[in-house]
Amino acid sequence: MDTDPIADFLAKGPFAVAGASSNRSKYGNKVLRAYLQRGFKAYPVHPYEKTVEGVPVSAKLADLPEPVHGLSVITPAEVTERLVDEAAAVGIRRIWMQPGAESEAAVEKARTLGMSVISGGPCVLVALRFRE
Repeated sequence: MDTDPIADFLAKGPFAVAGASSNRSKYGNKVLRAYLQRGFKAYPVHPYEKTVEGVPVSAKLADLPEPVHGLSVITPAEVTERLVDEAAAVGIRRIWMQPGAESEAAVEKARTLGMSVISGGPCVLVALRFRE
């Protein structure tokens, strides 16, 4: 019996958002806000930001304050490929590569590592019915 990967991903939090940005026009900011609008606990991850939408930022996945149920990735494809390894190292089993963040190598690596992967659309903003 196959489960819907999006329903499984969104079944519970918390979530990490890699590529979160303090710039409200960027998708990394919108994805974080989408989780927060729906009442989910979500942690921004970015190597240089300090806070996003009032939430303290972790520089890398290993710095998250608690284990997360899923990771949303809004980064360039080459960064996504590195994040797959980081995610596996900290026990993240679900990864949602937002459109433009995925690459065949990242998807293949994540699946090889036993992760549930969502890629090629839809965007989490659609799934969560994000409103500006």
